[in-house]
Amino acid sequence: MKDGFVKAAAGTPEIRVADCAYNTTAILDMIRSAETLGVKLLALPELCVTGYTCADLFFQHTLTESAEAALSAILSETAGTDMLFALGLPVSFSGKLYNCAAVCCRGRLLALVPKTFLPNYGEFYERRWFAEGRREPRPIRFAGQDTLIGTELVFPCERVPGLCVGVEICEDLWVPEPPSTRLALAGSTVILNLSASNALASKDAYRRALVTGQSGRLMCGYIYADAGEGESTTDLVFAGHNLIAENGLLLEESRFETGLVVSELDVDYLILERTRISTFPPDRGPQPGHVPFALRPEETALTRPVSPTPFVPHGRAERSARCEEIFRIAALGLKKRLAHTAAKTAVIGVSGGLDSTLALLITARAFDLLGLPRGNIVAVSMPGFGTTARTKSNAGLLAGELHAALRTIDITKAVRQHFADIGHDARVLDVVFENTQARERTQVLMDLANALGGLVIGTGDMSELALGWATYNGDHMSMYGVNSGIPKTLVRYLVEYCADIAESQALSAVLRDILATPVSPELLPAENGDISQRTEELVGPYELHDFFLYHMIRRGCGPKKVLRLAEYAFGGAYGRETLIAWLRIFIRRFFAQQYKRSCLPDGPKVGTLSLSPRGDLRMPSDAVCDAWLAQLETLGGDA
Repeated sequence: MKDGFVKAAAGTPEIRVADCAYNTTAILDMIRSAETLGVKLLALPELCVTGYTCADLFFQHTLTESAEAALSAILSETAGTDMLFALGLPVSFSGKLYNCAAVCCRGRLLALVPKTFLPNYGEFYERRWFAEGRREPRPIRFAGQDTLIGTELVFPCERVPGLCVGVEICEDLWVPEPPSTRLALAGSTVILNLSASNALASKDAYRRALVTGQSGRLMCGYIYADAGEGESTTDLVFAGHNLIAENGLLLEESRFETGLVVSELDVDYLILERTRISTFPPDRGPQPGHVPFALRPEETALTRPVSPTPFVPHGRAERSARCEEIFRIAALGLKKRLAHTAAKTAVIGVSGGLDSTLALLITARAFDLLGLPRGNIVAVSMPGFGTTARTKSNAGLLAGELHAALRTIDITKAVRQHFADIGHDARVLDVVFENTQARERTQVLMDLANALGGLVIGTGDMSELALGWATYNGDHMSMYGVNSGIPKTLVRYLVEYCADIAESQALSAVLRDILATPVSPELLPAENGDISQRTEELVGPYELHDFFLYHMIRRGCGPKKVLRLAEYAFGGAYGRETLIAWLRIFIRRFFAQQYKRSCLPDGPKVGTLSLSPRGDLRMPSDAVCDAWLAQLETLGGDA
C-alpha cells in the first residue's frame, strides 16, 4: 500500500446451489488465492454462500442456518488473513430475511450490509424472499459474533490514510440514487458491489458503463463481483462479469470465467481528485456508522496498466478518433479567434519541424471551416545560422502541399546587425546568439501580421511550456497558440495521423520526413549540413518529460512515486540513475520557468491538462522546488 496503491480483486467462485459446505471451500480457496497475490480488498458475489438462484429454498431454515455456519467457518479460517473481503449470504433478523454482504477482516465480522433496492420485475423476484435493508445500523449477533446490520456503514482503514470502503449490492447500482453516492460523500474511496447480474446479449456494455460511470462520478475505486458458474440455469445464465474501475477508467475485467480479476487502486489519486474538484462536496448531514479495520502497510506490487505515453491513447482506431477530435477542438478555437478579430490572414513561422507543421495543419483546417482560401495563410520560412537544407526544403514543400502562401525571409543579416548594435561577438555561441534569432523571427512574424491584417499563430507545445524551452518574448509569444494544450508525444501522433489521411501522396511524404527529423530549434550552426542541436540531448527525452508532467501535475504524484511509476512503465528502457537525473531537470525547469507560463497567449485546452495561467495551473513564478528535490536525494543514483 506504499504510494497510495491498494491491491484489489473481484472474484467469482464456482459454486453449487444450496450447498453451503461446498461453497465454503470454494470461497476459502479464492480468498487464499487472492492472499497469495497480495490482495487487500476482495469482493465476492451476491449470495455466493448459498447461491443466488435458491428461490423458495431461502424460506428453509436449514439453508439459512447452513449459511450462518459457513460464514462462521470462513471467519475462523481467515483469522490470520490480512485482507478485507465481502461475500454474500441470506441473514435472518427480526423476523425478516435480508440479502446481505458480510464484511470481514482478520476473522472479525465487521458488519452485515443488507441490499437496499430489491428488484421485482422481469426475471427477478427478490421481494418474494427478502426485505429491504434499513439505513440505521442495529446490533445483531451472527456467526457467533456481535456486530451491526445496516446500509449506512463505512469502513475506514486505520493504517492506510484515505482508504475507506463502502458496500452496495447489485441492483443498488442500477437505481436513480445508488447507496454508493451517500457512502462516497461520507468518505468511502472504494466501493465493493456484490452482484448476481445475469448474462444477456449486450447487457455487459451497459453494466460496464454503470460501473465506470459511477466510479467517475464518485471519484472512487469500484470493485464489482458477479455470480457465475454453478448458479442454476433453469431460466438464466450468469457470466461472472467482474470489473475493477477507478475514477471512470476500467482497469480490469473478466467475463464467462471463474476466478479473480486483480488490479491496484490509487487511493492517493482519488483523494487528490476529490480535493481538486470543487463540486465534490464536503461531508454534510447525518454521518453513517464508521467501522474501522486494520491492514498491514506494505509494498504493493504493480500490475495495473501504466502507459509510458499517458497523453497518447492506445490502439490505432482509438488514437485516430482522438486525433481527429483534437484537430477539431484546436481548429474550432482558432476559427472563433479569426472570425472575432476579422483577421484577413494567419501568419505562421514554418521551420520544417513538428510543432510548426502541426500548427500549419490546424490553421489549414480552421480556414476550411471558415470557408476561406488557404492562400490567405502566410507560411514564413526564416532560415538562420542553424537551418539545414532538409528542414528548409520540408517547410517549403509543406506550405506548397497545403496551398498556403510561402514567404522566405533570411534572418542572418538582421541578426548580425543586431549583434553589432549590442556589441555581441557573433563567434560566441551563447544564449544571446540563440535567443536573438528566436526574437528576430518573432518580430518578423508580428510585423508581417500587422502589415497583412492577420494573426500570428503560435507553434510552441505544452511540453516546451512545461520545461520553459522557449525564448521569452520570442517563440514564447504569439497571438493565438494552437499547440499550447498539446504535449510533444501527442504532437508526433497528430502529425502521423495527418500523414495517414493526407490529401496527396506528396503531402504524406513530406509529413513522414518531418516525423523522421530530429527535434531541434536549429539555433546553432549546422555541422556538415546536419542538425547540430538536438533538443532531447540537452533537456532530456520528451517521452520522459511528458510522463513526469502527467503524473506530477495531473495526478499529483510526488517525485518518489513518479520515479516508481516511470521504472514500471518504461520497463528498464532507462536506468534508475538516468530517470532520476532527468526528473531532477524536469522539476527544476518546471518551477524556474513558471514566469513564462504566467503570461501565455490564449490557446485552447484539448485534454485533461493545461498549463494556462487562466486555466488549470495557478502557480507563483517564484515558488521553491527544494521539497521536491529533497525527495530525490533519498532515491539513489546521482541525486
